[in-house]
Amino acid sequence: MNARTDSELLQPMHSPAQLSNTHLDALEEEAIFILREVAAAFERPTLLFSGGKDSLVLLKCAEKAFGTGRLPYPLLMIDTGHNFPEVTDFRDLRAKELGAELIVRSVEDSMKRGTVRLAHPGESRNAHQSVTLLEAIEEFRFDALIGGARRDEEKARAKERIFSHRDAFGQWQPKDQRPELWTLFNTRLAPGEHFRVFPISNWTELDVWQYIEREAIALPSIYYTHKREVVERRGLLVPVTPLTPPRDGETVQTRDVRFRTVGDITTTCPVASLAADAGDVVLETLSVDVSERGATRMDDMTSEASMEKRKKDGYF
Repeated sequence: MNARTDSELLQPMHSPAQLSNTHLDALEEEAIFILREVAAAFERPTLLFSGGKDSLVLLKCAEKAFGTGRLPYPLLMIDTGHNFPEVTDFRDLRAKELGAELIVRSVEDSMKRGTVRLAHPGESRNAHQSVTLLEAIEEFRFDALIGGARRDEEKARAKERIFSHRDAFGQWQPKDQRPELWTLFNTRLAPGEHFRVFPISNWTELDVWQYIEREAIALPSIYYTHKREVVERRGLLVPVTPLTPPRDGETVQTRDVRFRTVGDITTTCPVASLAADAGDVVLETLSVDVSERGATRMDDMTSEASMEKRKKDGYF
């Protein structure tokens, strides 16, 4: 438990196409233990489920922890209204297949209430998810929110505990996080406080894809190679959509791409790729030297501290 993946287990065995995945058993065991711990320790937990690869891996572990159709907590999605339809459609399909309760709360509803106000119509709604999330926590009185964040995604994520405490305002204070020794978790809460819980915190992007391949987990189609119109901007491939049109002087290209991570259309970019299945992505992931957020997220490029600031304000 809590041990980092042994680097020796990630070395090719007899050929580049053969990669040991025996370490996945320990990672899966840890995730299942944490999911069961949440069910036992909290009164009103929920599992954040976007339809993305990390949340689908987490959902697979939850199925193994409790059995198909027996999840002890609902699924929660905070929808900006600007998500890729391939992902939201897949989210709805998986929730229906599992017979799970799916709660969706929208940033657009927060805008109608006046709790979210955009600086201008074209502003990204991504950062404003924090407001809608905190409103959902208050509405349902959630005391634990389970998510698929990983420490290798971004350096602010690496400061998290597996059981990450949030104060009565829903804010994260790095200096106030509780120690976690020998898989002993302090889950005590004062009124109004809650925890964010990260069962796959110790997984890497490579681990996730190896697990997807091993368990044959179905994903939204945009995780694999497809042709898409893009423009090159600030070193990224920006998808051409009604929300992200080309700017003056930019040349629209049709490229073979896939998404390493999915999120709001206004902030998420694909990468050039011909990877057609999980095995292809595993091999491709072995050669990358930029994190998935660093390679694909426009909102994380505003400053080195952008993610940490948003987390302190309540972002997941």
